[in-house]
Amino acid sequence: QLQLVESGGGLVQPGGSLRLSCAASGGFTLDYYAILWVHQAPGKEREQVSCESRGAGMTWYVDSAKGRFTISRDNAKNMIFLHMNSLKSDDTGVYYCVASNRGSCPADYEDMDYWGQGTQVTVSS
Repeated sequence: QLQLVESGGGLVQPGGSLRLSCAASGGFTLDYYAILWVHQAPGKEREQVSCESRGAGMTWYVDSAKGRFTISRDNAKNMIFLHMNSLKSDDTGVYYCVASNRGSCPADYEDMDYWGQGTQVTVSS
C-alpha cells in the first residue's frame, strides 16, 4: 500500500511563500498515480486545490490557487511538492497530500485513495 507523509507547513506572513513536501513509499511507482493537494480551512469542507494527472500530462488548479500555487513531483525521489506564493489568510488550514489510482484530474472525492496525515499552514501577520 502507498503511504504519504507531508511536511513543510508552518506560520507565514500574508504575501509570503511556502513549500510543502510529501514523501511517498510503498505501492506502485509514484508516476502511476494522479497526485493532489487538498485544503481544509478551519470549520470548512475539504477542497481540492491542485492536481497532476498520471504521467504529468495535465495539471489542474482551483481558481483561487491559479497563478499562486504550483504542484510538481520528483518520481525518482518519490516526492510530491506544492509551492505556494502570495499567501493569503484564506489559505490557512490543513493541507493533505493525496494519490489516486484513477489517474485523472481533477479527482472525485471517491477516487482519492491514499491520504497523508496533513500539515498545518497558518497565514497571519
